[in-house]
Amino acid sequence: MTADETDQPKTVIEVENLVTHYGPRKILDGVSMNVQEGEVMVIMGGSGSGKSTLLRFLMALERQTSGTIKLLGNDIEELSQQEMFKLRKKIGVAFQGGALFSSMTVGENIMLPLYEHADLDMMTMEIMARMKLEVVDLAGFEDLMPSELSGGMIKRAAFARAVIMDPLLLFCDEPSAGLDPVVASALDDLILKLRDAMRMTVVVVTHELESVFKIADRVTVLDRGHILFIGTVDELRASKSERIQNLLNRRPEDDNIDPDEYLRRLTGEAEDIGGGATL
Repeated sequence: MTADETDQPKTVIEVENLVTHYGPRKILDGVSMNVQEGEVMVIMGGSGSGKSTLLRFLMALERQTSGTIKLLGNDIEELSQQEMFKLRKKIGVAFQGGALFSSMTVGENIMLPLYEHADLDMMTMEIMARMKLEVVDLAGFEDLMPSELSGGMIKRAAFARAVIMDPLLLFCDEPSAGLDPVVASALDDLILKLRDAMRMTVVVVTHELESVFKIADRVTVLDRGHILFIGTVDELRASKSERIQNLLNRRPEDDNIDPDEYLRRLTGEAEDIGGGATL
C-alpha cells in the first residue's frame, strides 16, 4: 500500500442504487451515496423527500427492494442474524424525541445497550454510564427520572446512551427538533464534540438549516426519493438548482399538479413501479 492510499479517507457507508417501497409506493428510487470515516454527513430535504426513510434503511431497520447498503464494509443483506448483532454493537442511534423509558432512571436508560450487548458487572456499567453522562454535561443526573429533565437534557441523555458502547457510527434523527435555538446550538456543539472526542462518523437527518451549516462536512439533499445534491456546505450554498435554493430560502414549491395523478394518489392507485414490497 502506498502512502497516497493510506491517506485516502476510509468509506464506512456505501449505498448503491437503493430502491425501497412501502406497499406499492416507491419511496427511494436509485439512491447512491457514501460516507467517509470521521465526517458528519447531514441528510436533508423537504417533507416527503425520503430522508427519514433513508435513515431507517441505513440503520438496517428495513429491507430494501433492490440495491446495496454496506456498513463498515459489510453488505447488510448478506449478514446472518448473529453477524448483524455484532455489527449493531458498533452503531449508536440517537432517536428523535430521545426515546427514554419513563419508568427507568436516566442512568438505567443509559445502561440499556450494555445490558443487551456487554457482559459486565453492575458497578462497571454504572461507572461507564456516569462517564458518558459527564461527556454530555449531565454529570450527577443518573438517579433522576426522565420526567425531571428538560427537552434539551433528554436529548443529551439520549446521546449518552447512543455512545455508551463507543460506536464507530452514530445516527441522529432530527436531534434539534422541538428545541429553542440556544439549546439546539448547544446540541450541535455536542455532536461535534462527540465526533472529535470519540473519532466517530456521524450521520444526521435534520431540517434545521442552522444545524446543517454548523455541523456538516458534507450534505446529501433528497428530493422525492432521488438524490438532488451531495457536496460541502459551501457547494450547497452556491448551487444553481432552483429546488435547492427554494429549500435553503424556505420557499414553497410551485408545482403544477396533474389532476389525474392527484386522483390516483387519493384512491391509492399507482403507476407500474416494478416489484412489490420486501419489508
